[in-house]
Amino acid sequence: MGQHQDTVKNTLDIMAAIAAISSFLQLLTPLFGLIGAIWTLMRIAEMITGKTVADMIKRKRPEDAKQ
Repeated sequence: MGQHQDTVKNTLDIMAAIAAISSFLQLLTPLFGLIGAIWTLMRIAEMITGKTVADMIKRKRPEDAKQ
């Protein structure tokens, strides 16, 4: 009878781990969607302006603005 209980416990442990991983992934899915949307918008901005995003957000120093 002890072997049967161990099998049931191990099966429930595996099912609990799968449930935890799947719920974690469901939380990450919207985050990955947001990251993908931001990335796409950045690429569109690069195509429109012809500059990289880093160049667009880089602040000009006062000595650079004079030139």
